[in-house]
Amino acid sequence: MIDLVLRGDTVVTPEGVGAYDLAIAGGRIAAVAARGSLPVPDGARLIDASGKIVMPGGIDPHVHCKWHLPNPDGGADLTDPPDVVSRAAVHGGTTTLIDFTRAQMGPSVQASIETREQDWKGHSACDYAQHLMVEGALPLHLGPQLAEAIQAGFPTVKIFTTDITPSRKGRMVDFGDIWEVFQVLAKQGGLGVIHSEDNDIVMHMYGKLIREERTAFANMAEVHNTLSEDISFRRVIRLAEKVAGTALYMMHTSAASGVSAIREARARGVPIYGESLHQYMLYTNEDYKRPNGQIYHTYPSLKSAEDQAALWAGTLDGSINCVATDEICCTLKQKIQGVRIDDTTGGNAGVEPRVALMYTEMVGRRGYSLNRFVDLVSSNAARIMGLYPRKGALAAGADADICVLDPADRRVIRAGDLHEADYTPWEGRQMDAWPCLTLLRGKVVVEGGKFLGSLDDGQWLPRKIAAEIIAGPRL
Repeated sequence: MIDLVLRGDTVVTPEGVGAYDLAIAGGRIAAVAARGSLPVPDGARLIDASGKIVMPGGIDPHVHCKWHLPNPDGGADLTDPPDVVSRAAVHGGTTTLIDFTRAQMGPSVQASIETREQDWKGHSACDYAQHLMVEGALPLHLGPQLAEAIQAGFPTVKIFTTDITPSRKGRMVDFGDIWEVFQVLAKQGGLGVIHSEDNDIVMHMYGKLIREERTAFANMAEVHNTLSEDISFRRVIRLAEKVAGTALYMMHTSAASGVSAIREARARGVPIYGESLHQYMLYTNEDYKRPNGQIYHTYPSLKSAEDQAALWAGTLDGSINCVATDEICCTLKQKIQGVRIDDTTGGNAGVEPRVALMYTEMVGRRGYSLNRFVDLVSSNAARIMGLYPRKGALAAGADADICVLDPADRRVIRAGDLHEADYTPWEGRQMDAWPCLTLLRGKVVVEGGKFLGSLDDGQWLPRKIAAEIIAGPRL
């Protein structure tokens, strides 16, 4: 039985952009038909989205909710939970978030998964999934447990190749253990999601700048530098090539050297996919010099204008497939509490403005097609992460996760108007459109800026990486 018909003149489907009716029944898209051709049954709602852009709900494949946040004094806080972040997400047209489960934080991987689920179940206004995160020295029993988790719907495993800062010892996984994890991924059909920096270079530069008494956070790009990304990306890629069937997703690519490494590997047939972040796309290391310049930072550091240009080029040639946030939702006080290269808070509160911001920058200012924009903020993440076509597509049979952008709403971003944190790195930027309607599985959860959903709406999403993604490169 049809519950709702959404009628639009600019509807972004996998086949292209056109004037369509979307019939929604039981939380899914029942039919996509020519505009005006679907009758509206008695009792069903008709939503006329004429003059607006109808697209799949955004998918952010890289967020951290209720996450450990180190303080400069050696203590730690927790960042905002899914209750806050997911609500901000649907206000911004994003309907799926992928967070992280620290696989070794319980007596078993399964126990860690169950504990992490308690943070999300009944606390999310949007659908969600989890990457598994492995850290430090990996015990022998971890491999079989990862294999079981991959088959149970957790097919992506995050690996650090650096401790990031001198105070965070225990994150980096050594190369031998990475080799072992790759063998599990290849056998089980998983995907490695990599935070890739060369730890020797990074730690050397921390020591060098500390000895030279150049510890101000504005020098961060010298520490987390382009050489580190170049060496580490190429080393990880080379290892993956030696384990047949290993597919990679390079998280938060920040430098031209990383883009080049991905591009060259794809040309050799390596199944590798690139992610960048909206702060890398729009800010550079020069922005560290601005007042409260920490608000623009995440790890790895911001790089140069030339690196930024390479990231944009990567979104056009297939080297960069997704634009994510690395969401860390905290207060301005927490974000700017660190003032040194070795204590600056990473991440950013950005899940709400991401879709509108990328529409403005991609379609409005750079002339990207609507389909390419939708790929970069939604569909590609669904394809790579094992959610497509349930998510990321306006097609018959897909979940009715829909974002409607209103080009008449050219608002200026203000922290006070958003629903996460008390600051935004996007303060003062004018948008070319803003979401006016968000549907999650056919339910209107935000309309006209009003939250109509519930923190019980979100569901966990089991995932399986598609065979063509692993055979890749695709997209």
